[in-house]
Amino acid sequence: MSQYDYKIIIEPLSDEDGGGFIATVPDLPGCMSDGETYEEAAHNVQDAITSWIDAARHMNREIPEAAPRRLFA
Repeated sequence: MSQYDYKIIIEPLSDEDGGGFIATVPDLPGCMSDGETYEEAAHNVQDAITSWIDAARHMNREIPEAAPRRLFA
């Protein structure tokens, strides 16, 4: 599995939504995954990124570059 440099946002899910954590990738619309723990969500979203990019390539769609990271707000 490759590691990508896309910004990942990991947030807790409510108990109503099943608990655990959800990881989303703002630069890749619809790219997300979840996990029981923060670490599991972070790991699982790497597979989602790979799948998202593979699908985009298969459909000849543009793959967004990762947004530059800012060290300070």
